[in-house]
Amino acid sequence: MGFFSRKPDFQIPADGIDRVVTITIGGIQQTILIQTYSPRNPVLLFLHGGPSMPLPGVSSRGKNYTVATNTKELVKHFTVVFWDQRGTGKSYHKDIPPTTMTFEQLVSDAAELTDFLRETFNQEKIFLAAHSFGTLIGMYLLKKHSEKFHSYVGLSQIISWTENDRAALTWVKEEAKRRGDYKALNELEAVGEPPFVEGYKQWGILRKWQMKYSTMVYNDHQVKHPGLMKVSLGMFNSSTYGVADVFHSFYSGFKLIYSDEFIRNIPNINVQRDVPSVDVPVTFIHGSKDVHVHSYFAEDYLNTLKTPHEKKFIWMEKSAHLFHPDDTVLIEQHLINELSHIKDEVINL
Repeated sequence: MGFFSRKPDFQIPADGIDRVVTITIGGIQQTILIQTYSPRNPVLLFLHGGPSMPLPGVSSRGKNYTVATNTKELVKHFTVVFWDQRGTGKSYHKDIPPTTMTFEQLVSDAAELTDFLRETFNQEKIFLAAHSFGTLIGMYLLKKHSEKFHSYVGLSQIISWTENDRAALTWVKEEAKRRGDYKALNELEAVGEPPFVEGYKQWGILRKWQMKYSTMVYNDHQVKHPGLMKVSLGMFNSSTYGVADVFHSFYSGFKLIYSDEFIRNIPNINVQRDVPSVDVPVTFIHGSKDVHVHSYFAEDYLNTLKTPHEKKFIWMEKSAHLFHPDDTVLIEQHLINELSHIKDEVINL
């Protein structure tokens, strides 16, 4: 799967595009990766999670497995665009004003990038997909600009970060009780209840025990996942990343994004409240073993979401929060199937 090899998993033909591009978005230099067999293909913009976890992102150049989808077949059908969001990976700069590291700015950046892609490839609408934290950006982007997208696919869709923290804390406490892990219980009791607005320390404790209890990756005697560490270390062997870019993904970017202002604003992000309707087809894809982002919030939201278009919820049976390589093959095909919405639009005209 090319985790540790610089040799690409696939080759883009000479008349296609395989390019890393740095452009000005929101007043600062940000970097995107464009891969496609043909520049005439419909554009698919993919928003990574985190914040400051750029997978899939610019480091995914030439890689098939990207934790949220495969790309080897995807690039035959789409002009696939991965973006290192403001302040992470190749879009990190030490002179980025910390006051610009807000959720609203990330949504604005995504809107500006959308317009850049529409203009560059002369397409009125593009396709949108997102993973984890990127799904919050995606839904607020749809709220403002549904008319610019053919459809939306949310992988591990978050509805409310704060409510998910509440559910996560309940789950991890129950798991600690089941294991008789009193050290974990003492630490988890001390963090209080969400919303966590006192700083990253509260999240740090919750995430520490989530990771210990394997909420991100699912393994059993039959299902074997390469694991977060192995997947993340693949960045070191990316043809487009240097050591500094990896450092800016896992350390500098985290310090930059998790400002007091960003943390205080998190309870205000609520898709259920703020995005009651959209004017595009919507698909949520969720790992059936995912207890990092709890699925029932997304299921409830999708049931109430108003849209004149199709809406679907699809389970990936081998996956927790980081999708299993077998499931990313299926996700890739689901994304390819989104092309049918172009035909639907033509028919509806």
